[in-house]
Amino acid sequence: MAGREASRRATLRLLAPGPYDRRVTELPSGTVTFVFTDIEGSTELLKRLGEGYADVLTRHRRIVRGVFASGDGVEMDTQGDAFFFVFRRAKDAAGAAVEVQRAHASEPWPVGEEVRVRIGLHTGEPALHEEGYVGLDVVRAARICTLGRGGQILLSETTRALLGSGLPDGVSVFPVGQKHLRGIDEPERVYEMAIDDLEHDEREPVPAAADSAAPAVPQEDEIARDIARRFEGLGARLASGIQQQVLRSLEKRGVPGGEGASADEIAARVAALGAEIDARVEAALAQKGVVRDEDS
Repeated sequence: MAGREASRRATLRLLAPGPYDRRVTELPSGTVTFVFTDIEGSTELLKRLGEGYADVLTRHRRIVRGVFASGDGVEMDTQGDAFFFVFRRAKDAAGAAVEVQRAHASEPWPVGEEVRVRIGLHTGEPALHEEGYVGLDVVRAARICTLGRGGQILLSETTRALLGSGLPDGVSVFPVGQKHLRGIDEPERVYEMAIDDLEHDEREPVPAAADSAAPAVPQEDEIARDIARRFEGLGARLASGIQQQVLRSLEKRGVPGGEGASADEIAARVAALGAEIDARVEAALAQKGVVRDEDS
């Protein structure tokens, strides 16, 4: 009997979720605020600094991670100089975004250089899958960030409403108008947070493709496309990681996979995934004392 219990415990240890899974189970749920950040003109900065860019990037990452972590932010992913964080409260996210801008403004960067960060925030109630968040709220936050310029903090209307009058000290908010975010049907009313002790960029946010009938300045249009490509790459990497984790999970259960799988094997894998999801839904309902009708 003791041997069987020891074997069971060993099996449970082998099946225990890895570091990524444990982090996901601790993600904020319900209403959350997503934050995307990105350095403006990082490619040109790299060209000018050469090998010195590595030190700048390290310091930038230290600032973002340190400030956001102190504000109860959870890092979801990073790619190059771009970050994706989630916060439980919009107020904490906004306060951390302001401190990131202040920290970058006071950091002693190489002579003649500035590291200017754009930040986008959006608040929503995304579905929380075991591999992360599901829904358009993440996309909306990333798209809002792509509208920004270095030194700007842009907010969605939902985030602005939740902040109300509870703004960080020395900060004001003003509207920048309705923007059409690529891939999202309805326009978004966007706001900017202005920090009193920092130089304010008088330029408008980068125009969205469908925001105006007037032709965009080629240089600004290229900047917008470059930013969009950067965040699409981040999203693609997140999606790829989720897909690979699902496939590994299925393969551990004896479901065939891999590039050499036949059409039948792929169909079996998809069916197994659907059955697994259904089983988890039923288990979740049962835990809440809900019994579904056989005919439903």
